Amino acid sequence: MSTGEERRLPRVRAVMREGERVTPLELFFDLVFVLALTQCTTLMAETPTWLGMLKGLLVLGMLWWSWVGYAWLTSVVDPEEGLVRLVMFGAMAAFLIAALAVPGAFGNDALIFAVAYAAVRIAHIFLFVLASRDDPALRRSVVGLACSTAVGAGLIFAAAFAGGNLRLSLWGFALVLDAAGPFLFGADGWKIVPGHFAERHGAIVIIALGESIVAIGVGAREKVDAGITAGALLGMALAATLWWTYFDVTAIVAGRHLARAPEGREQNEIARDSYSYLHFPMVAGIALLAVGLKITLAHVEDPLKTVPAVAMLGGTALYLLAHVAFRLRNIGSLSVRRLACALILIAIVPLSPHVSALALLAIMTAVLVGMITYEVTRYSEMRDRVRHLDVDRDPA
Repeated sequence: MSTGEERRLPRVRAVMREGERVTPLELFFDLVFVLALTQCTTLMAETPTWLGMLKGLLVLGMLWWSWVGYAWLTSVVDPEEGLVRLVMFGAMAAFLIAALAVPGAFGNDALIFAVAYAAVRIAHIFLFVLASRDDPALRRSVVGLACSTAVGAGLIFAAAFAGGNLRLSLWGFALVLDAAGPFLFGADGWKIVPGHFAERHGAIVIIALGESIVAIGVGAREKVDAGITAGALLGMALAATLWWTYFDVTAIVAGRHLARAPEGREQNEIARDSYSYLHFPMVAGIALLAVGLKITLAHVEDPLKTVPAVAMLGGTALYLLAHVAFRLRNIGSLSVRRLACALILIAIVPLSPHVSALALLAIMTAVLVGMITYEVTRYSEMRDRVRHLDVDRDPA
């Protein structure tokens, strides 16, 4: 084959990508996940019941696992070269249709969602098969992933023709089996670029936090009065504390830990556990908070009902508990402060029927601000060393 012919072939090889920069196409791909996340929070906010929350989280889980697959993929191949770019656009289109079908994923649009979801996963596996053609270890991992993906997608198809509790059960099994694939089939053959991988997941946390900001705007549909203004400012402060909790120190330490881990199984298992698995409860927690914020801003003077209160307080607690597990997985120690803060938020839930939604939001914001203030003042020296001297110890 001539050199000219080789150059015309699509660049899809099982080699580490050059550099750690997140490409514009990856950021473009993430915009579709923005819509998917918005659709999931809308589904939960419009049906603020336990069943509505369960449905929203099940859909979010399936879409999250689809996004995660592409984060691993683009640590192997350059998404902006040749055939990969075109397939990525096709996957985005399918992801878009799946997102549009979210409100009816358990009803009239169940089959549309199933077909679109399957297309997203097939495109992902197709690109991984091409990428692994010269790497037997990666190919074995891809085959295992293809099996769990096929089972998950098949169960979503079956759920489209089922009803009631059976449909919910099939969705639950689909999520568990699909997500368990990388754990059951091992982590030996995968490849990642650590800096790129950590940055991709940091970006998705920002996207989720952006949804909490959007929730404020959606909830504040009435005239912007003193109550709405206070609620918006408190919601913004709360979102800022969640940003600070992740990006001030935690993301820096975790990214360095991943980069310095030995390549192969150990590094891949850290990436799988810390990012693919533990970032889901972070994103889900923020999504639940967004549901609570939408309802709070729409009724600032009224008490929150039980389910929205649990969504707002419990979602924020879930986010913090994911941070506790994140720290345990990466540096092997327990963040007592964040664990205590999560427990305090859960303990506040019974207070919700007795105070206005605005007052409840103010209380939980004060708890988070207090935690951040304590961490910054108590560990100021260590925090400065972590941020500026490349020290790998998370003071939080």
